[in-house]
Amino acid sequence: MINVIADIGSIALGKLIRMGEALLMLLQAIVVKPKISSISRLIQQLYIVGVQSLVIILVSALFIGMVLGLQGYTLLSAYGSEQAVGQMVALTLVRELSPVVAALLFAGRAGSALTAEIGLMKATEQLASLEMFGVDPLHRIVAPRFWAGMISLPLLVAIFSLVGIYGGYLVAVDWLGVYGGSYWGNMQQAVDFNEDVLNGMVKAVVFAFLISWTALYQGYSCIPTSQGISAATTRTVVYSSLAILGFDFILTALMFGGTI
Repeated sequence: MINVIADIGSIALGKLIRMGEALLMLLQAIVVKPKISSISRLIQQLYIVGVQSLVIILVSALFIGMVLGLQGYTLLSAYGSEQAVGQMVALTLVRELSPVVAALLFAGRAGSALTAEIGLMKATEQLASLEMFGVDPLHRIVAPRFWAGMISLPLLVAIFSLVGIYGGYLVAVDWLGVYGGSYWGNMQQAVDFNEDVLNGMVKAVVFAFLISWTALYQGYSCIPTSQGISAATTRTVVYSSLAILGFDFILTALMFGGTI
C-alpha cells in the first residue's frame, strides 16, 4: 500500500514539475523586448501557421454549415419553424462549433507541425548551436511561433463562422427553399455581438493559448530522436484536444450557464 501511494505521489510530482517547466519556458519566451527582426519572423510564422491552415478550415466550415442547414431544416420543419434555421445555424457555429472544431483542426494541422519542427531542430542540434552563438532559442524560435498561433486561430475561427453560415444558406435557401430574408433577418435578431460573438472569440483565444503552449513545450522538451519526436507530436494532438474539450465545457458553463 505504501509503495502504491509513493508511486502515485511520484507521478503527481513529475506532472507538477513538467507543468512548472512548461510555464517557465512560456514566460521566458514571451517576456522579451520586441525587435524589428522579430516582426519578420512573426509574419513568416503567421503564413506557415495561419495561412497554410486556411484550406482545411474553409472546406470543413463549408460542409459543417451545410450539414447544420440540412439537419436544422429537417428538425424545425416538423414544428413549422423552418424559417428559424438561420438563427440555429449562426448560434450553433458562433457559440460552439466554430471555436471547437477550428481549434481541433488547428491542433491537428499546425500544432503537430510546430512540435515536429522544434523537435527536429533539437534533434539536429540547431537549438544548441543558437545557444553557442549567444542567441536565446526561446526568443528566436519559440516566441514567434507562440504569437503566430495566438493571432491565427481567432482569425481562423471568425472565417470558420462566416463560411459555415454561408454553407447553411446554400442548403437552406438555395436548395430547400427557405426565404432568404427570414434566414438573415432571424439570424440578425438572435445573434448578439457581446453575448455570442465575443464569447466565441474568447474561447478561440483560450484555445489558441492552450494549443500553442502545448505544441511548443512538447517540441522543446522532447527526446531528440525520431521516436521521441513522434511521441511528442502525438502528445500535442492528444493533450490539445483534451484541453480544448475540457475548457470548452468550463467556458460554456461560465458564459451561458450562469454557474459551473
